[in-house]
Amino acid sequence: RSGTLLHGWIEEHFARASIVDLDDLPGFVDAGDEADEDGAILQARKERFLASPWASRTPRALELPVETVVDGISLRGRLDAVFDEPGGRVVIVDWKNARPPTGRALAARSLQLSVYRLAYARLTGRPLEEVDAVFYFAETGETVRPAQGRAAEEEIRAQLEALHGELE
Repeated sequence: RSGTLLHGWIEEHFARASIVDLDDLPGFVDAGDEADEDGAILQARKERFLASPWASRTPRALELPVETVVDGISLRGRLDAVFDEPGGRVVIVDWKNARPPTGRALAARSLQLSVYRLAYARLTGRPLEEVDAVFYFAETGETVRPAQGRAAEEEIRAQLEALHGELE
């Protein structure tokens, strides 16, 4: 639930970046609005996001649905945000509500970034090498650019085969 709320709030942030929301001004919040634990946690995540470099940038796309086929498997997802980078590159940012995983868990999650890169490159006709992808972890405010998230199509295929074997 709090992940959905954070995603919605980030979308609103970009939609109203030049508009002041009176509810966000000091002294305009009713007492007790953030009294519950989820509210306090969400507020802290919002503050970390606003302190991140992502908050001041303008996305080229938000909540962009993508679909691509790898080895006969249709893969669908929604890109949380896409930003222009220097040199004509782009970076896909996947907002995560938790803290960064490590080891095997990070490697497994990185498959998502690889698929997003491939799908976006195919959708836009952009070379895969010009598309980066990162996770932004709201719990810590960290942006993580895992090396495993830059897999080529052959590596994605191998990872999907391994995952399919684990599920059987």
